[in-house]
Amino acid sequence: MPADEGETCCEEAAWWEKDGERVHCLLCPQDCRIAEGRAGICGVRENVQGTLRTVNYAQVTSAALDPIEKKPLYHFHPGSWVLSLGTFGCNLSCRFCQNYTISQGRPAAQTMSPEQAVRAAEDARSRGNIGIAYTYSEPIVWYEYVRDTAKLARAAGLKNILVTNGLIREDPLEELLPLIDAMNVDIKAMDDAFYRTLCGARSGEAARRTVELAWGRCSVEITNLLVTDENDDAEQVRELADWAAGVSPDLPLHLSAYHPMYKMTAPPTPLDRIERAAEIARARLNYVYVGNVMVDGGGDTVCPGCGEVVVRRGGFSADSRLTGEGACPGCGRNVNVTV
Repeated sequence: MPADEGETCCEEAAWWEKDGERVHCLLCPQDCRIAEGRAGICGVRENVQGTLRTVNYAQVTSAALDPIEKKPLYHFHPGSWVLSLGTFGCNLSCRFCQNYTISQGRPAAQTMSPEQAVRAAEDARSRGNIGIAYTYSEPIVWYEYVRDTAKLARAAGLKNILVTNGLIREDPLEELLPLIDAMNVDIKAMDDAFYRTLCGARSGEAARRTVELAWGRCSVEITNLLVTDENDDAEQVRELADWAAGVSPDLPLHLSAYHPMYKMTAPPTPLDRIERAAEIARARLNYVYVGNVMVDGGGDTVCPGCGEVVVRRGGFSADSRLTGEGACPGCGRNVNVTV
């Protein structure tokens, strides 16, 4: 049930079971078994006297009205805005994390109940807001708040958006999916060794499964950060594109340039590798975008039927030429964009 007005943190968590004196968290594939007084890998799901509780419920560390393109989502209401909310905690510990101060720490937060979040989103409608994005850190470890807020947002006619690493078990995902309108899933790499060495997870299988289960049930896009000398060679990019095309050739892929951050000191991704990666991916996928670096036309949506630019982007702005049904004005082909 949604939290009562003003209710804050330390809610009983969903998706767990007793394991002797420990509690077994069943939310994500990290499979934490947590002793009394300790937290799971995410840092926010704690064993409090034999009950799994979530200490970040309604705790908001970041809130902003963002362009939808910043998520990044290029195929969901181009040019619109979304109220973006984030909390602390993450079930990964990526060495290159861009938001490590909130994902790996416990910074100051303001209390914002689900009701307050929805009211804020409704108040922002006059500025082009279409809904709420659960983003910045990992919304999976904010599961109960996301679920409760998404129910109220859906009832208010607002959209719900996840920006996630996708590491969630199938049962909780199935509970959440009917409330989600769009998601961007960060596929770190196709190589499980990358997840183990640089992200603190056994594999990326769950992230890929999230995409496969969500495709066709909400608007889905994926992002791959090309980390220099780690996952940016042609073979790994080709494997990613092959898997994505197996989901659908219409699955949008964002290839994002890496810059040194947090514990990662490798040099920025060379531009020629980014351009080569995009070329490889476009051989299998209809919509490939380049981010975090200036590449002419790298953010444009191009009709795969006639080659016409149907959404032209500069920075986070979008100039759409799509018809009301999301079709190319040149040839009439549907370009898999929700307008």
